[in-house]
Amino acid sequence: MNAPEHEPAPWFLARRLFLAGIAVCYGVAFVSLWVQLPGLYGAEGIAPVAEFLAGLEQRLPWSERWKLPTLFWFGASDAALGGLCASGIALSVLAVLGLLPRVALAALWALCLSFASVGAPFLNFQWDALLLEAGFLAIFAAPGGLRPFARELAPPSPVHLWLVRWLLVRLMLLSGLVKLLSGDECWWDLSALDYHYWTQPLPHRLSVYAHQMPAWFRELSVLVMFALELGAPLLVFGPRRCKQVAAGAIVLLMALISATGNYGFFNLLTVVLCIPLLDDRAWRVLLWRTAPPAPPSTQSTPRAPGRRRIATLVFASVVVLLTSVSALLGLGLSLPAPVERLHAWAAPLTSFNSYGLFRVMTRARPELVIEGSRDGETWAPYLFHHKPIELERAPSFAGLHLPRLDWQLWFAALEHDRPYRSSWYPRFLERLLSGSAPVLALLRTNPFPGAPPRFLRSTVYSYEFSSPAERRAGTWWRRRDPRPFFPTVTLEDGELRSISITLSLPPTWKLTVPRNVFRCAKRPKYARIFATSAGSSWSNQLSPHCSG
Repeated sequence: MNAPEHEPAPWFLARRLFLAGIAVCYGVAFVSLWVQLPGLYGAEGIAPVAEFLAGLEQRLPWSERWKLPTLFWFGASDAALGGLCASGIALSVLAVLGLLPRVALAALWALCLSFASVGAPFLNFQWDALLLEAGFLAIFAAPGGLRPFARELAPPSPVHLWLVRWLLVRLMLLSGLVKLLSGDECWWDLSALDYHYWTQPLPHRLSVYAHQMPAWFRELSVLVMFALELGAPLLVFGPRRCKQVAAGAIVLLMALISATGNYGFFNLLTVVLCIPLLDDRAWRVLLWRTAPPAPPSTQSTPRAPGRRRIATLVFASVVVLLTSVSALLGLGLSLPAPVERLHAWAAPLTSFNSYGLFRVMTRARPELVIEGSRDGETWAPYLFHHKPIELERAPSFAGLHLPRLDWQLWFAALEHDRPYRSSWYPRFLERLLSGSAPVLALLRTNPFPGAPPRFLRSTVYSYEFSSPAERRAGTWWRRRDPRPFFPTVTLEDGELRSISITLSLPPTWKLTVPRNVFRCAKRPKYARIFATSAGSSWSNQLSPHCSG
């Protein structure tokens, strides 16, 4: 029987679904990372974690290592990487089943943070930070015990539910505000979607058809997007019906984003954040009463002790303070030095973040094509699972999977006039020339299955969707304006060398993430350092962008 309208609706089922949803997102993220782990972070990968930490151990005292919070300080072998990733998948299953939810979610957060702290640049996306922040809040919303949902529980803390809603409000509101404050005129003249569908990192087949919609429809879509991003958050803290409208609006926006581009688990995670907007009465209606009833709140249910309530309020105040500071800094505001130091102190946890998707719209699509050759005359391209290369191949669906190398190559191509900012790229080329099996497994095809090529060249083209007539003829992309991205290189004595000039870099150099259209949370400065063995050299042409 439904509770009377004048009584507060319980939130037991909403909390249960929210915690299970966060666990599912963790599981999806770890499974997606699992298949890419050896090629990205293994000993033969592009950015080996063991090598990275070994270079820091001599220079970073134990008293400073909290700035890089990771379990990999205790071992970063390929077995350790795989073991922690597998543990994340197993813990996700436990949390979904409601077994040891608080312990499982705390362990999941620690594992996710361990990878994120050493995962630059492939784990620097906003949804990685969003998962960490949402997972951090889920720890405190989860009940303790082995099987807490099998017994009568105290009501969920309204403070914990409020903090989840606060995260959702910041995510949506900041995503709208940064566009308007960026100075990018295409948001103001409503032309942003003239570019977005074909310049976004990984479009899929439906993106092509969305781009073919009339101009008035694309302009209307921009207006709808702003209405949802800026209007829905204003309803989140309103009455019950307002919360339901906000949830529906945000879910609609996530569905539209998912229908026109590949963004991994971001859309799912944002939908999960909407779950606490609907109370148990609403969920029972949506689920047609098929879900097991939540334990009822009774008069005999003891209230949390006063000390616990005070601790909860203090915790919430700290979270609101730190996240507000991050939001203001993300909007480009200057704050007093002590406040910024407080933000820097909390930044390594990646759980008090600023957000803002697509602050500036890209108006071109430079696409990086990597080709190998054994004789320097006949060249064959390396093909990727989702990154566009072949003109006749339709953009593909990645689902909840996030192909991190494909994404990072999109960012690298945006820096085509400053390729040395993508300082992981030379190691990637070295792995291709050495025939690294884990790295080649990240690609769709290896054009040199017998033995690796002798030379690699990197060329940037300007890509765009083909016309409807060309598409009917089997061509999905057009490309033009080829220009060099990186010197043609070869591998000699285990070192990457340009065929024209060799430049030795110092053994330690900055690992900078390419500037991109997303606003990423600040990372600890130590996460930007990439250590290479002493005396190693990368072979590049001299460039003012290549400095120690």
